[in-house]
Amino acid sequence: MIAIRISKILFVFSAALFAGLVGINNILDYQINFASVQHVLMMDSVYPDNNSMWRVVESAWLHHLAYWLIIVTELVIAVLGFWGAFELWQVRHDAVAFNRQKVKPVWALTLGVLLWFTGFMVIAGEWFLMWQSKEWNAQQAAFRFTVMFLLILVFLVQKDQDD
Repeated sequence: MIAIRISKILFVFSAALFAGLVGINNILDYQINFASVQHVLMMDSVYPDNNSMWRVVESAWLHHLAYWLIIVTELVIAVLGFWGAFELWQVRHDAVAFNRQKVKPVWALTLGVLLWFTGFMVIAGEWFLMWQSKEWNAQQAAFRFTVMFLLILVFLVQKDQDD
């Protein structure tokens, strides 16, 4: 059904737009958003006398590297998502071709889940104990982003058929 395919295209486009805006905002407000990454890696707002403080990353260049990996991933998600949405739009009237063109959007959405689940919830949240921070805890936002990308991914990969 064409309406379902157009819906999938619009959701992929929206996810790409979201990731692109987040990436651009991270560049434009570099110092403000970088501070969040820096504080999480420094673990300077976790519970005192924590036995996991050996995980602290103090190197400024590693803070910048981590932040740039986040930004680049967001921009790659955007590019793959926009490119994939465009390709899906071109074949929206052919279910077989539409199913074949899902590769780029699947990668975009998968990267989104990996970034916000693995990167923010697993690594930042659990390894660097971000959940203990009152000021630098981004787990709720990361959870929302993860769920959003995952739901779109699940919807997208449902096989499309011609009426």
